[in-house]
Amino acid sequence: MQVRTSSFKVDLMHKIGFVGCGNMGRAMLSGVLSAGLCEPGDVVVSARTQKTLDAVHAEFGVDVASSNAEAAKAEMVILAVKPQMYESVIAEVAPTLSSEAIVVSIAPGKTLSWLSEKTGAKKIVRLMPNTPAAIGCGMTSVAYGDGLDEADQARVMAFVQSFGEGEVLSEHLFDAATAVAGCSPAYVYMFIEAMADAGVAEGLPRASAYRMAAAAVAGSARMVLETGQHPAALKDAVCSPAGTTIEGLRVLEEKGMRSAVIEGLLATVEKAKRL
Repeated sequence: MQVRTSSFKVDLMHKIGFVGCGNMGRAMLSGVLSAGLCEPGDVVVSARTQKTLDAVHAEFGVDVASSNAEAAKAEMVILAVKPQMYESVIAEVAPTLSSEAIVVSIAPGKTLSWLSEKTGAKKIVRLMPNTPAAIGCGMTSVAYGDGLDEADQARVMAFVQSFGEGEVLSEHLFDAATAVAGCSPAYVYMFIEAMADAGVAEGLPRASAYRMAAAAVAGSARMVLETGQHPAALKDAVCSPAGTTIEGLRVLEEKGMRSAVIEGLLATVEKAKRL
């Protein structure tokens, strides 16, 4: 497939433009295409290096742009660069944004008012997705700016739900959402790794230990979501009197697991506020 770059007419021929396409951008892009929300030719992507552009095009078949400004000539523009790059990238893309473009930020700490001032756009949305979006299991927080009507909001939610679940929140809760959903997959992966390491220490083959730990976490999460029961009630149901599970819980509490998790997430919130 031939890569289309600056030689083709870009103005609003694309439904979605990804300005930047790192891990999170690729996760969303994968989810959007896998769900059939749009075709590869409806999407245009920019990136810092030609190597990244080549890799994204080879994997997804989307169009690639020769600049961030070119990728921003789309109906919905996803600003998928690092937070520290937002100001310079926005200065580059702002002149090319359509007056009707929906501009989507995935950066922690960048408020709707800041984004509106910097981009000049009237339709601003903040999202806080997470990497399970790549397999259609994302959990994305959503905050709408005042300029979006019901049709715009429905379009944004269709985008979000193409790669998982969406939760509309007041913007003042976004830093907390960043910790609880946006960053937490990394903490869950660490937990899975630690459980598997314990299994390996007791003789389990590593591949089996990872598979068992991951499946246990996935199943436990589904129990919370599908039964509607309080996590504590589900925990209690596993703990037989004088049994193995309650003994493990006793040690985890002794070692401060619950406090460590809370303090880790609160540190994430404070970091998000400083970005």
